[in-house]
Amino acid sequence: MDAKIIDNFEKQGAILLKGVFKEWVNKIISGIEKNLVKPSKYANENNVKEGRFFDDYCNWTRIKDFKDFIENSEAAKIAAEIMKSTTAQFFHDHVLVKEGGTSKETPWHQDAPYYFVNGSKTVSMWIPVDPIIDTGLRFISGSHKWEKMVRPVSWSDDSDFYNKDQEWLPVPNPDLDPQNYHILEWSMEPGDVVLFDFRAVHGARGNKKNIRRRALSLRWVGDDVTYIERPGRTSPPFPGHGMETGQKLREDWFPIVYTKS
Repeated sequence: MDAKIIDNFEKQGAILLKGVFKEWVNKIISGIEKNLVKPSKYANENNVKEGRFFDDYCNWTRIKDFKDFIENSEAAKIAAEIMKSTTAQFFHDHVLVKEGGTSKETPWHQDAPYYFVNGSKTVSMWIPVDPIIDTGLRFISGSHKWEKMVRPVSWSDDSDFYNKDQEWLPVPNPDLDPQNYHILEWSMEPGDVVLFDFRAVHGARGNKKNIRRRALSLRWVGDDVTYIERPGRTSPPFPGHGMETGQKLREDWFPIVYTKS
């Protein structure tokens, strides 16, 4: 991978790669549609009043299209390279669908506080299978370097995700204070991918257009990532994992898909 791309990722916390997974778009669409027909127990409709905002995760072991993509595409290699890691360990998949006419926004947040992982080598891949114009992810450039984490909230009702007190940053609203934030946002075509650090603050507008906004996210961790106990049920929860703070993620649940030779 070009050193400038990696440098931009490290500085900004998020970058766009064009056309990387173009040949996998039909496979991803097939998996998303199967997920919509047969959701898992974790599926959520996000309390939408108009349209539909569906998300679901941890389906890759039961939906073969996702498993094929994770194991046989260049995704794991790209993840290792952008993280500067000798390995790419798969954490989980996440399907997000905003149907046309859905005004609900995705709140500004970081993924890291919802996860039970700790470390600097992390990357999410957000891969749309529909054209993206003003409906994609928006990032606060450099927010992955903030000293404190943003308060995690429920997407359904904006309530605190964890009940116990912890020192969080308030959820930002860059649109009300645009001079103090540098926002990254891209128009995208099916098969493009945004790579972003788990700590990068991001959100998304509603989808008021007449086309769907379907995307698959893949979450990866690298060499320095370990399990950390959070003050409540994480998302995903992975019940019965049996790990303790400081341990590497168990490879039978979270496989190492790529190792640099």
